[in-house]
Amino acid sequence: MSKGAATRKYTVFPFGPQHPVLPEPIQLRFTVDEEKIVDVGVNVGYIHRGVERACELNDYQRNVYLCERVCGICNVMHALCYCMALEKLVDVEVPERAQYLRVIWAELNRLESHLLWLGLLADAMGFESLFMQFWRDREIVMDLQERTGGNRVIPSTCVVGGVRRDILKPLAERFREGMIELRRRVDKLAPVILKDPAFKRRTVGKGFLSYDDALMLGAVGPTGRGSGLVKDIRLEGYQAYKHLKFEPVVEKDGDVYARTLVRFYEVYQAIDLILEALKSMPEGEIRVKPEKWPEGEAVARVEQPRGELFYYVKGNGTNRLERVKIRTPTLANIPPLLAMLPGYEVADIPVIVLSIDPCIACTERITHVKKGGGN
Repeated sequence: MSKGAATRKYTVFPFGPQHPVLPEPIQLRFTVDEEKIVDVGVNVGYIHRGVERACELNDYQRNVYLCERVCGICNVMHALCYCMALEKLVDVEVPERAQYLRVIWAELNRLESHLLWLGLLADAMGFESLFMQFWRDREIVMDLQERTGGNRVIPSTCVVGGVRRDILKPLAERFREGMIELRRRVDKLAPVILKDPAFKRRTVGKGFLSYDDALMLGAVGPTGRGSGLVKDIRLEGYQAYKHLKFEPVVEKDGDVYARTLVRFYEVYQAIDLILEALKSMPEGEIRVKPEKWPEGEAVARVEQPRGELFYYVKGNGTNRLERVKIRTPTLANIPPLLAMLPGYEVADIPVIVLSIDPCIACTERITHVKKGGGN
C-alpha cells in the first residue's frame, strides 16, 4: 500500500433509514473517497410486525388475510404461497379452474408491482412525466382487481382449497379489453425505456453484478435474471403455469439497465399469460373445503415480482399452526446489492438501490416470540 493510500481519509455517511428517494426503513452506511463509493455496510431491524408469531395465534384459515398483508403489492403471491403450503397438509387438490384464476390474479400482481417500480425508477431519475404515465397505466390493473375482489389493492381471492371469487364471461371480456389497452399504452412508453439516451446514461453500466456473483450471493427474481441467471420458480409448473407457455425474461449485462429491461419485458409477458389463461381456463368448481386439520410440515415457493417467495408451515392436528416461517426475496437480494455499489459514485446510489426493488417491510415482518417469553 502506498503512503498516500495509507494516509487517505475517507468519509462515512448513512443512507436511510429515512430518505426521500427510498421510503424504506433500511440504513446503508457508505464509505466514500470524495464521490466514489469504497465500501458499504447495512443496518436492518427497524421494523417488527410480529406476523409469524401472529400466524400461530389465529385459525389457519384466517391467516390468509394476515399473510396477504405482509406486502400489499404482492398480496396475492403471499396468500397463494401460504395456501399452497397448507393444501399439502390438509390433502386438498385445488380445482383446475381455481388454478387458472390464481395465475390470473398473480400476474395482475406482477403487473401492478412492475408498473409501480418503473414509475419509481423514473421518478428517482427526474423523469416525472414518465413516472406519472406508468402510474396512470397501472390504474387499469387496479380497476380490474377491484372488479374481482372489491378492493383495489388487496382483492383477497385466495383461500385454502381454491378461490372465493370467479371471473365469469362478462368480466373476462373486460380483462381482455384491459390487457389489450394496457399493452397499447406500454408500447407508447417503450421508446423512453429502450432508446432515450438520458435514461440509458443513468442506468447502463451502473450497479454491475456478474453472473458468478449473482449465483454465489443467491440473487433471485429480476435481480438474478438481469445477470443471466435462468431462475424462475414458475418453471416448476405450480398451479396453472404447467399449462401455459412462456420463457423466463433474461438479460446478461448485469447492470441497472438490464434489471430494468427484465421488469419491462415481464410486463408484456404477464399480459400474455393473463390472456392465455383466460382463453384456456376450463369450467368447473373454484373451491374444495378441507375436511381435516393441518398436520405435519410443508413448504411452498412461488415467483413473486421481486423473486422467490418461500413459506414453511408446521401443523399439529389442530386449527392453529405450530410454526410459520416466511422468506421474502428482498432478504435474498440484499447481499447482491452490497456487491453492486462499490466503485460507483454517490449520485448513482438511489438508482442502484432501487434496481433490486427493495421491500424492507416484507423482509422484517417478523419478531418471533417463543412461548413462555423471550426473543
